[in-house]
Amino acid sequence: MRALFEVILVALQLYTYLIIASAILSWLVAFNVVNTRSEFVRSIWKFLDAVTEPVLRPIRNIMPNLGGVDISPVILILIIMLIDRAIRYYVLPFVY
Repeated sequence: MRALFEVILVALQLYTYLIIASAILSWLVAFNVVNTRSEFVRSIWKFLDAVTEPVLRPIRNIMPNLGGVDISPVILILIIMLIDRAIRYYVLPFVY
């Protein structure tokens, strides 16, 4: 049972990295640092969008419009950190 929770924690950590990569890539696209006409960049962009958008969309629907600032990745990372802490402190100490 402990191994299952360890796998969940690793998956949460990996998803956090994907959220950060998606946010950084969106900044790079917005400031024209990377060329979205490149097939490599476009494939990475589509992958990150397909992986993160289904989770970020409900958060964006709940939040008020803040203009051009999107803080939904930050909120999602905070939720992931909360889940991570809950598993580490409340579940894993009791699993043998």
